Amino acid sequence: MALRAAVVLLGGLTMMAGPAARAGGPFGTDLNGRPIERIAPAGTKAVVLFFAASDCPISNRYIPEIERLDREFSSQGVRFWWVYPNPEDTAGVVRRHDEQFDLHGDTVLDTDQRLTRMAQVTITPEVAVFVTNASGLREVYSGRIDNRYIALGLERPAATRHELEMAISAALAHDPVPKPGGPAVGCSIVPLNAP
Repeated sequence: MALRAAVVLLGGLTMMAGPAARAGGPFGTDLNGRPIERIAPAGTKAVVLFFAASDCPISNRYIPEIERLDREFSSQGVRFWWVYPNPEDTAGVVRRHDEQFDLHGDTVLDTDQRLTRMAQVTITPEVAVFVTNASGLREVYSGRIDNRYIALGLERPAATRHELEMAISAALAHDPVPKPGGPAVGCSIVPLNAP
């Protein structure tokens, strides 16, 4: 646990730093191949990373919920990122996916899976929430979006517990952030070979 906290803290410290201060390189690229050097620009209170896959039906079903939360919280200083960690999600594939689902917002191709490792996620859809402080970013939540999916092929008609929304609200209020009530359900992230 202490090692994970140290890794998250170190990752958080570099998230807001400029490229010269960061040995790890960019956090991925945008759809035009430009490196993304910052995921929390000035004025950001929290960052939400939504790990998605263009070919994951459960991930795609959560698009309206993530867009709703983005509309609700972006004016409060919350920055949402659509993170694509799988190698087959190239810029062209993601661009077509964004057009198909009419996605708007910040997209990062996690080509080296740096964000995936930092958030310690393994499933799409899965989310991570980081809050900003004087020294960088600190992870306060990692896990599922809500309890709609019980297991693969088994879902409720609607979620009864909105864990991501509760986590963002708690983080903005500086309250303790509740843990996810169960595991994320979806498609496995294809791991890259370790560098």
